[in-house]
Parts: sequence; C-alpha cells; structure tokens
Amino acid sequence: MTPPTWIAGAAVAAAAGVVGYAAARRLAARRLAETRALCETMIANAQREAEAIRQDASKSARAILVDARRSVDGELRERREALARQARELEARRDEMARRLEVLERSEAALKEQSNALEAKQRQLEERLAEANRLIAEQNTRLERIARMSAEEAKRLLMRNLEAEARHEGARRARAIRERAEREAEHEARRIIATAIQRYAADQCVETTVSVVDLPGDEMKGRIIGRDGRNIRAFEAATGVDVVIDDTPGAVIVSSFDPIRREVARLALQRLVEDGRIHPGRIEEIVARTRAEVDALVRQAGEQACLDLGLRGIAPELVELVGRMRYRASFGQNCLRHSMEVAWVAGMMAAELNLDPVLARRAGLLHDIGKVVSHESEGPHTEVGAEMARRHGEPPEVVNAIRAHHGEVEATSLYTPLVGAADALSGARPGARREALEAYVKRLSRLESIADAFEGVVKSYAIQAGREIRIIVDHRRVSDERVAELAYEISRRVEQEMDFPGQIKVVVVRETRAVEFAR
Repeated sequence: MTPPTWIAGAAVAAAAGVVGYAAARRLAARRLAETRALCETMIANAQREAEAIRQDASKSARAILVDARRSVDGELRERREALARQARELEARRDEMARRLEVLERSEAALKEQSNALEAKQRQLEERLAEANRLIAEQNTRLERIARMSAEEAKRLLMRNLEAEARHEGARRARAIRERAEREAEHEARRIIATAIQRYAADQCVETTVSVVDLPGDEMKGRIIGRDGRNIRAFEAATGVDVVIDDTPGAVIVSSFDPIRREVARLALQRLVEDGRIHPGRIEEIVARTRAEVDALVRQAGEQACLDLGLRGIAPELVELVGRMRYRASFGQNCLRHSMEVAWVAGMMAAELNLDPVLARRAGLLHDIGKVVSHESEGPHTEVGAEMARRHGEPPEVVNAIRAHHGEVEATSLYTPLVGAADALSGARPGARREALEAYVKRLSRLESIADAFEGVVKSYAIQAGREIRIIVDHRRVSDERVAELAYEISRRVEQEMDFPGQIKVVVVRETRAVEFAR
C-alpha cells in the first residue's frame, strides 16, 4: 500500500473512532439520565412509603399509648379501691380493738374486785378453820375423856372398820365382775366348744397290755411250747414279749407293755399256728417278716392320718411317729385316735375364731408325739415332742403348742390354748380314759381334803366322778360375799396341788335353815 493510501486509511479510522466515541458518550449520557430518573423515582416512592409507614407507626403508637393509659388507669383505680377497703377494714379493726380494750379494762376491774373479795373470804375461812381446829381439839379431848380412848386408838378402830367395809365392798364388786366375765366368757366358750364337738364324733377304743391269740385246738399249745420249751423261748427272745399258756381253752395270751412288740408277736403267732411248722428257725423268719409288715402299717397309719386331716409337708420321721401312736394308749385311750380328735376339734375352734384351721389341726395331731419316744429321750413328753418338731422344721406355733399345751410354759400364740382345750375335752369326756381304782379314790380324797381345810367349810363332797366338788359352808361364819372368794381360793388351790384331766367345778353352797315343830 502506498503511503498516501495508508494515511488516508488512518484518517478514516480516526474519524470513525471519534464518531464512535461521540456516539458511545451520548449513549452513556442518555443511560445516566435514565438511571438518575429511575433513582429519583425510587427515592420518591421510598419517601412516600416511609411517610406512610411513619404515619401507621404513629397511629399504632398512639393506640398503644391509649391502651396503656387505660390499663394503668384501671390498675390505679383498683389499687385505690383496695386501699380504700383496707383503710375501712383497719378502721373497723381499730374500733373493735378499742371495744375489746374497753371490755378488758372493765373485766380487769371486776377481777380486782373479785380478788379482793376472795382474799377477804380466805381470811375469814382461815379464821374459821383455826376456830374449827380449836373446837375439834376440844371435842377430841372431851371424847377421849368420855370414851376413855386415845385418838390413835380411835383412829385404829376406825381404820379397821373401814378396812372391813372396803374388803366387803371389794369382795362384792369382785364377785359381780367375775360373774359377769364368767357369764360372757362361758357363753362364748360354750358356743365354740359345742359347735366343734357337735361337728365331730370319734370312735373310742380301749387298749390293754395283753392280746389273745385263738388256737384251733389245745394240742397246738404243746407245739407252741416245743420240746423242753425251746419254741416258746425262741419266740419270746425274737419278739420281746411274754407268752402265757394256761388252762384257757383254745387260746394263748401275749403280754407286753410295748404295743408294737405285742402286735408283732400276735400276728407272728397267728401265722405260725396257721402254717403249723413251728420251730426256732421258722419262728425267726416269720417274726422278721411280720416286723417289716408292722413297720409298713405304722407308716401307712401315719400317712393316712395326715391325709384324713389334710396336712402336707410333715417330715417322714414325724409321720412315722404319728403312725406309732396307733399302737400306744394313754390312760386306756388310743393316742392316735386321741390326737386326731384333738386336731379336728382344735381346727374347728380355730375356724370359729377366724384362725388357720390347717395349722391348728397340725398342732393338734403332733401335740403328743413326745409320748412315743419319751422312753428314748430324757424329759417330759412335751419337751421331747417340741424339740423333735423344731428339729424337723415345724412352724413356731406348732412347736409352742406341743411344749405348752399342758401349761408348763407360756403360750406364745392363740393356737396353744386351742390345742390345750381340745386335749382336755378329748381326755375328759366320760368313757374316753380309764383310771386305776386306787388312783381314782386317792384323787377324790385329796380333792375333799383340800376343800375341808378352808375355814368355815362344814363338809365337802366330790361328785360326778371327781369332775365337781360340792362344798357346804356354815352361814354364820361365811358371808354371801365370802362365798365367791372361797370358791375362787379353793379352785386355785386345787390347780396348784393336783393333777387332773379336764376341769373340776367348785360349787360352794351357803344356806340358812330355820326349823320349828308344831305340836
């Protein structure tokens, strides 16, 4: 390109740049003007909105201020009213206090007057008391001179009279209280005992110390004796009993104080007689087999007794002892039947008293287990039985009932007196037990001698097989009030000095008889 052409192109380009710049400047100026106009419009709108907001805020503030003023005015009004009420109440209280103060002032004045009057009366009373003491002293002096008795002697006489009167009144009241308590207690006890006895009736059997074995013929006696008596000696050695062979036709007697041994011997002898082969070897075999069967019967009897009474959890050793009671008798009464009867009666009385009848039956069944082992252990049967029951895990109520059912130790539960009462009922029922004639006569004589030893007793009579004693007293020496005391004292003396089953009724009779003859 030639130089002039280059220059012309440059000039064109420069002119085009200038024109473009000018056009861009005008465009920028127009846009700036538009932007300014838009900003001014936005500012104006913002100012208008701000003014509207300011006006709304001003209106809201004025409304809030009005509400606040109204609330404050209401609270102030309420407070003013409350203060006015308090002021009125304080005014009323002030008036009330003023009235009370006035009343107290008047009362104080009245009390002062009364105090002054009482002081005056006290002075008068002191003067009168001094005068009365002086007169009493003068009267005592005159009485001593007239009665020829000092004041101390008269006082002692008066005290004796008062003591006799107090004793008389005390005996009368004690008799009334005791009669009322006895009536109430007797009524309730009769109801409970009668209910229990009516619900239970047991068969009674009388045990002896001998058993009779029937023989098919008298020639069997010779076979039992054996040559030179070897069979009978072997039998007695194996069983530990005495075999009595006398002139009784068709029978031999097995005698032993141990009922289990006697039962083993009776059954063994019956089997030997039935078998016919009687010699020492056969005797030992039959006796051993029979003893095992009797032991099984003993366990069965104990288990059956527990089953009949609904008792569970009794140790096997105690169950076996219960079964052994079947072959033991006390005063002619079978121990197992007696224990079951005590269990039933005690259970029914416990049910009447809202106690546990199962626990009462348990204590009643086991109360005499010490009798079965009393020959093996030292001590009374109550202690022996209680120790065995404790060792085999029986409840404390059962242990205490066994130990205390005869009253040797203190009862710690309500089941103990129930078992004691049931035991007395079972043993004291007519026909339940037998007693030796000599011991029976001694008991009656001792009972009458205890009653005859008291002052004022004319004669005493033991009746109802020793269950009651009738005492006749001298009406001139024993008053009506003394009768109750005498009956109580005799009953306590009998309890302390005698052992007896059941209870003894003490009846004191006082009567006045007037006898005349018409001629």
